[in-house]
Amino acid sequence: MKLLDLFCGAGGAAVGYHRAGFTEIIGVDIKPQPRYPFQFVQADALNFCGSFGVGFDVIHASPPCQAYSCNRYRPNARTDHPDYYEATRALLQRMNRAYVIENVPGAPSRNALQLCGTGFGLSALAYDGLRELRRHRWFEVFPFVLGQPCNHRNATIGIYGDHARDRRRRGPNGKGLDFPDADKLRLAREAMGIDWMDWSELSQAIPPAYTEYIGKQLLTALSSVS
Repeated sequence: MKLLDLFCGAGGAAVGYHRAGFTEIIGVDIKPQPRYPFQFVQADALNFCGSFGVGFDVIHASPPCQAYSCNRYRPNARTDHPDYYEATRALLQRMNRAYVIENVPGAPSRNALQLCGTGFGLSALAYDGLRELRRHRWFEVFPFVLGQPCNHRNATIGIYGDHARDRRRRGPNGKGLDFPDADKLRLAREAMGIDWMDWSELSQAIPPAYTEYIGKQLLTALSSVS
């Protein structure tokens, strides 16, 4: 099965699909991605999909999330982040292929399932105990696949921006305290199940466990109609 990975970043989603059983994966991103683990094309993702998308069995897209992230609702936050979600959906529907659109909570997903690291047992061992990864993400999937419930139990690790943050401990401003720089990359890689990315790539990635879960269901659904 062939998968097109749009807005691919450094390949967190792609590795999950590969583990699920996809044998040919091509990633497309406007920026260079030297650590992408499969065939990579530097190009405008939507233009590439419009030209070549019909040649793939499944198309995954992770359009930029900043337009829907919580930063948008903070005082003095930027409101001019690019928003490609609706354009991506419209294009993928025209391709008439199975598709997945991944984004953050708050995106205009339709019938989206939410996945969480706790549903897959993702965690990292910090100096004073286990930290579970939540990292909620929404997935609009066609054809529809079943979700996986959260299992929130322990203190968490947050991975975003330039932070690896312990959300259980609170500083004087009420926010979680950052882990030391010497620990944050190890903790983030361990929690995400990703060992090939640097910090900037990890902060934008999704755990491969998410797309492995979705990919297995899609392969089953596609094989039943082939």
